[in-house]
Amino acid sequence: MRRLGHDVLTSLEAGNANASVPDPEVLSFASSQQRILLTHNRRHFLQLNLRRTEGNYGIVLCTFDADFTSQANRIDAAVKALRDCADQPIRINRAA
Repeated sequence: MRRLGHDVLTSLEAGNANASVPDPEVLSFASSQQRILLTHNRRHFLQLNLRRTEGNYGIVLCTFDADFTSQANRIDAAVKALRDCADQPIRINRAA
């Protein structure tokens, strides 16, 4: 994602890797940083988005894809296709 020009902050870089941070706190942190959240935890974050009480900058919900380059390109295209990702779940599936 960085190679495609995106400003990325990983959970490791944020000091939250393997810290069992609850999903609502993860989303709240991303929102406080004005960042789109990218996750493989599709089901939990989709439900969280549906039950949200505060806005967010968008959530990219991905299935696992070992072709990371192809997946990054699909994410990049989906995000760029939207003028505003706020409060929207963006689904990125494995290539067929």
